[in-house]
Amino acid sequence: MAPKSPFATAEPTIGTHFVRAALGGAVRLGHDPVPLLQAARIPPLLPGDDRARVTPEQFTRLVRAVRRATRDEFLALGTAPSRPGTFAMMCHACVGCPDLGAAVDRATRFYGLFPGGPRLTLERGAAEAVFAVRDDLGHLPEGRFLAECALVIWHRLASWLIGRRITLRWAEFAYPAPPYAADYGRMFGCPVRFGARRTGVGLARHWLSAPVLRDEAGLAELLRHAPADLLHRRDYGTTVSEQVLGTLAGALRAAHRPVRLPEATETAARLALSPATLRRRLAAEGTSYRRLKDQVRRDAALAALTTPHDPTTTELAARLGFSEDTAFHRAFRRWTGTTPGAYRRGATEEPPTSPSGA
Repeated sequence: MAPKSPFATAEPTIGTHFVRAALGGAVRLGHDPVPLLQAARIPPLLPGDDRARVTPEQFTRLVRAVRRATRDEFLALGTAPSRPGTFAMMCHACVGCPDLGAAVDRATRFYGLFPGGPRLTLERGAAEAVFAVRDDLGHLPEGRFLAECALVIWHRLASWLIGRRITLRWAEFAYPAPPYAADYGRMFGCPVRFGARRTGVGLARHWLSAPVLRDEAGLAELLRHAPADLLHRRDYGTTVSEQVLGTLAGALRAAHRPVRLPEATETAARLALSPATLRRRLAAEGTSYRRLKDQVRRDAALAALTTPHDPTTTELAARLGFSEDTAFHRAFRRWTGTTPGAYRRGATEEPPTSPSGA
């Protein structure tokens, strides 16, 4: 049997702004961030570099570690803690609903019973519904991050409840675009606006009529890892950028050495577009084919380096299509601010044993 590609599970990586935001509440409570980062297998110096990235698995482990340390499902980012088990009880309340609209209504009422977190609302229009966070907690240093998490988790949970991925029409945020604004389109898989009057997402109203398909047994399995796992980003495929990323990542997984990622003309033909149309659409989404190819290589490299005993840096450089090791090292330092060896040592060392369990 052929060995599994080290890139088979590579997903878009996450910027260190989100790592620092996830740590913010725990640090304010006096927790040392180093053990939390070590538990997530994130090199402790990495969050200080704005260029650096972490894998979704590392980020999920960090959220779990912070949740354990703070005993707060809001990660100590709200004005009052959310006790462990609150999210699970909300999910139990939703599973018994006849359709998604009733489930979301119940979820918003449930969280309205508790102080300290984002105030969630569901607005119904003639053709469109809006799920919004009325209090984005902007007065708190990481309040925006908590509001964004609420939107991401709601979208993933709602899609899970009905057994279909909900296509969002747009996402908007009640603050100016940050330097890392490009990450939001990949998180939500839809056009993104900043400087809006509220923080929320829009979807076609018909989704609210979709029946809830999940039962208590399925919920028990989900809750083994939720809500942290619901923050994992997924390949939505609803933008040209995501389609190009999927094509490039698929080629990288399937490629034999030496690796040759497809050129823009080849990918355009695969997507039934002319090269000029592909360039225009990518430019309208704020990116380019070269930038997306670089991103796929970066994300695949980080995924491979966080797995113990995977390829050496020389092998990895070849698998990613670099002509020589030095070119790979230069690219990796540009991506992360550190070397492949240093990143691997920090990401694969055994985390400290936690007396509180998983």
